[in-house]
Amino acid sequence: MGQFFQIHPENPQKRLIDQAVAIIQQGGVIAYPTDSGYALGCHLGEKKAIERIKRLRQLDDKHNFTLVCSDLSEIGTYAKVDNAIFRLLKSHTPGAYTFILQATSEVPRLLLHPKRRSIGVRVPDHAITHALLETHREPLMSVTLIPPGEELPMTDAKEIRERFGHALDLVIDGGACSFETTSVVDLRELPPVIVREGRGDISSFTE
Repeated sequence: MGQFFQIHPENPQKRLIDQAVAIIQQGGVIAYPTDSGYALGCHLGEKKAIERIKRLRQLDDKHNFTLVCSDLSEIGTYAKVDNAIFRLLKSHTPGAYTFILQATSEVPRLLLHPKRRSIGVRVPDHAITHALLETHREPLMSVTLIPPGEELPMTDAKEIRERFGHALDLVIDGGACSFETTSVVDLRELPPVIVREGRGDISSFTE
């Protein structure tokens, strides 16, 4: 059974954030709260941790992983962003969106879509997520925690601990999260393509 930290959702305790980041940097897999349900996360390019997440979620190699970034400048390291895309990203981050972009050579191959060389990127609006990213100083490789055979993300840390604690190194309890998934917007070409409508308002992408 992995560890279980109760972290304040608005004023995260630095001591616990530091311990959580140490677990990530040692190759661990964590469950953590975001602005659209709980997610599974690990260190970027940590192959064994990524394989563990795939097994837990029962994902195949075609599943798009997401880089959870702290800000726009970090996105620019891992995805190709021109001026028009930058303006769209700036007006919608942080927020409950996942953007599909062309990946740069900085993205490990095991995270890329095998045919399109695309990557999902996201800047959540959640204090715990931001504190983790700020301390870690790199994006997290992440997927939404949706149990196999179900459609909605998990929103309760205690339930996550009961069901999946044996397969995780850490569950962060940051209180209840929204049960809606992110809106997914493909920005590889303009105009944007709405792949999935979720919590984030998509009206400005369809005007």
